[in-house]
Amino acid sequence: MLYQATIALVLGLLVQGSSGEILESSSNAVEITEWQVPWPGTRPRDPSVGAPDKIWFVGQQGDYVGLLNPQTNEFKRYDLDDGAGPHNVTVAPDGTPWYAGNRQSHIGRLDPETGEIEKFMMPDPSAVRDPHTLIFNEAGDVWFTAQQSNYVGRLSPSRGGEIGLIEVPTARSRPYGIVLDSSERPWFVEFGSNKIGTIDPTTMRLTEYLLPDAGARPRRIALTSDDAIWYVDYARGYLGRMDPATHEVREWQAPGGSNSQPYAMTVDDTDRLWFFETNPEPNRLVGFDPETESFFSVTELASGGGTVRHMVFDRATRQIWFGTDTDTIGRAQLR
Repeated sequence: MLYQATIALVLGLLVQGSSGEILESSSNAVEITEWQVPWPGTRPRDPSVGAPDKIWFVGQQGDYVGLLNPQTNEFKRYDLDDGAGPHNVTVAPDGTPWYAGNRQSHIGRLDPETGEIEKFMMPDPSAVRDPHTLIFNEAGDVWFTAQQSNYVGRLSPSRGGEIGLIEVPTARSRPYGIVLDSSERPWFVEFGSNKIGTIDPTTMRLTEYLLPDAGARPRRIALTSDDAIWYVDYARGYLGRMDPATHEVREWQAPGGSNSQPYAMTVDDTDRLWFFETNPEPNRLVGFDPETESFFSVTELASGGGTVRHMVFDRATRQIWFGTDTDTIGRAQLR
């Protein structure tokens, strides 16, 4: 099902935040553990927590869905079709993993018991060919971005796999990271422009918010408990916040500066923001406290990381999970 977007473009107001101070102390580092994935050169990425002993991830360049049991250090591999190019995996409310078949125009559901895969093909693969990042709502619908195709979509398994699609009006906007707010409204960033978008899930009306700096390129997104929208500006090296009511924008330069290339991002259960600076080698995990408006933690990756592209926070264990281009799955244990 193809929806026509109704557009309301809103200009954000910039209020410059402080540069943010880093607490100079040996105790500011986070304990990080990395597991070497047994399939080298496959770019393991985008882990999702199914249970304490089930950390799902995909091998983007290896065409598989992987499973790590961090309690036994064992890995298991579920092979996909050659060329599937899985980009992201997320666990459904019923505990099953779903992946984005980025290079084969589908979203797939994996049965962990049998290894069987149910594919949900895009309605018109010539228009929408690259499901990118997935997120489930409480009803079991999958919201997803399609970066190169310039669409955002919703897959509804309960309605026979119906897929609704909305084309983003800004050409080559590259919709990328996506999250849901407390009312289950999707918000996404446009990596090819200086905009943040949202969709009314009832009317499917799309609204874009223009970030003040024309050079901004937001790549990942997170929401704090007050539904404030936080993003990392990959091009300019900033952490940003947009107020959902006033659309006022505040920004803080990342500790690594304008060339730090912040990428993977998440938020913890105390509303602290975490992101990886991916230009420094090794990559660095950075923590930011909105209450004090300061960067309080910087931790280097032992593996180097290459590039950390996406990560998730598990509330049950207070752990952040991520994958690296150096073939590891990583866990940061928060205090």
